[in-house]
Amino acid sequence: MGFPARRMRRLRRTPALRRMVAETRLDVADLVAPLFVREGLDHPVPIPSLPGVVQHSRASLLAEARRLVALGIPAVVLFGVPARKDPIGSGASDPSGVVQLALQELRDALGDDLVLIPDLCLDEYTDHGHCGIVGRDGLVDNDATLERYAEVAVAQAAAGADLVAPSGMMDGQVAAIRSALDAAGHPGVGILAYAAKYASSLYGPFRDAVDVRIAGGGDRRGYQQDPANRREALAELRLDVEEGADIVMVKPALTSLDVIAAARAELELPVAAYQVSGEYAMIAAAAERGWLERRSVVLETLGAIRRAGADIVLTYFAAEVAELLQHGSG
Repeated sequence: MGFPARRMRRLRRTPALRRMVAETRLDVADLVAPLFVREGLDHPVPIPSLPGVVQHSRASLLAEARRLVALGIPAVVLFGVPARKDPIGSGASDPSGVVQLALQELRDALGDDLVLIPDLCLDEYTDHGHCGIVGRDGLVDNDATLERYAEVAVAQAAAGADLVAPSGMMDGQVAAIRSALDAAGHPGVGILAYAAKYASSLYGPFRDAVDVRIAGGGDRRGYQQDPANRREALAELRLDVEEGADIVMVKPALTSLDVIAAARAELELPVAAYQVSGEYAMIAAAAERGWLERRSVVLETLGAIRRAGADIVLTYFAAEVAELLQHGSG
């Protein structure tokens, strides 16, 4: 054949050529590590459905944070597991709650070397497992929940958060949190909004990690988004930007690549994506059985999320990938 037929393959011939012309690059600075810290532990405890991931004690959390800083990872998202849960999720805003104490310790030890982003939700702290206050009708009360989110945001900011990450998908949550932070003297604390969060079947291992069971076998489809809807996701993203979000996030990542791409095309501010617990668990389980080559699949999936337009990727593979990138892989 002639020149046009051979032109496409010339730049694929060697690894060096492929690296030189790669359109999408994965850098350690793109990665955020989700971490779990549990009240009352004196050593880390493995999470069976997330092989390689643990519930940290506060001491092991600090050690892991130091390791992540050394690897060049810029940020962590913190999820807390309290010793006691109640209907209003008191531990989420308690100054002596596990995440608030962990934030203080990380800030004191690491200064500004690590961006600290506590998850801002109630499900880890409520005895019913919902992301908000449940009314007498058994439904989550949007406005009562916003009041709690405001209290949690202020407590997290006072403990040392750089950004807060509201994940409950309540209407108006970003505006309520922004107003509360500003009124409490924390105008410099930003908001990473879970703006397009689907009611996905891929969150199961996460719920194991934070010991959450939804009362009565219920679900969160009344406030998280229907996986069938794309336009609705874009409307949610626009609303959160209007309300004052500094970063917007799409979740889960791999089943929402179209939404990530649309968000990147429309919005000017940073777009994050969360490679969630089920995505991690599927890759880890298949690799353990020899069905997939772990490193290649991890890098390929993260590359796809970046190619779709995500500026920031939350992933349980963060430290593993940082080590690979330090050694020149990927």
